[in-house]
Amino acid sequence: MRIIDRIISDRGSKYAVSGAPCRSAQEAAALLVRLKQGKRFARATHNSWGLICQDGPIKNDDGESGAGMVILRMLDREGLRDHLIVVTRWYGGKQLGGDRFRHVQEAVRIYLESLAKDS
Repeated sequence: MRIIDRIISDRGSKYAVSGAPCRSAQEAAALLVRLKQGKRFARATHNSWGLICQDGPIKNDDGESGAGMVILRMLDREGLRDHLIVVTRWYGGKQLGGDRFRHVQEAVRIYLESLAKDS
């Protein structure tokens, strides 16, 4: 699993983005378990994710309402299928309002750029 940590910081909240090839909701669940084996990710406030696979689009906001849909839209726009992307947030004590969506988008963008560099 590719993990890019400490990529965004805003008003105390910190973000990371992770991802891996993934073909189903069951594989996504297993990858999330693996990610959360790291204590830092297990203690995160939100691990929001999206995946477009043969079964269709699958997402989980993990309490960060709307974050999964933002991830799905970006995956669809890029045409990236069978690849899980997880955006992790550690809440910093202050509400971010709509900026949280901008941060999710930026995190996914950073991940997609890292994939492009490696291909």
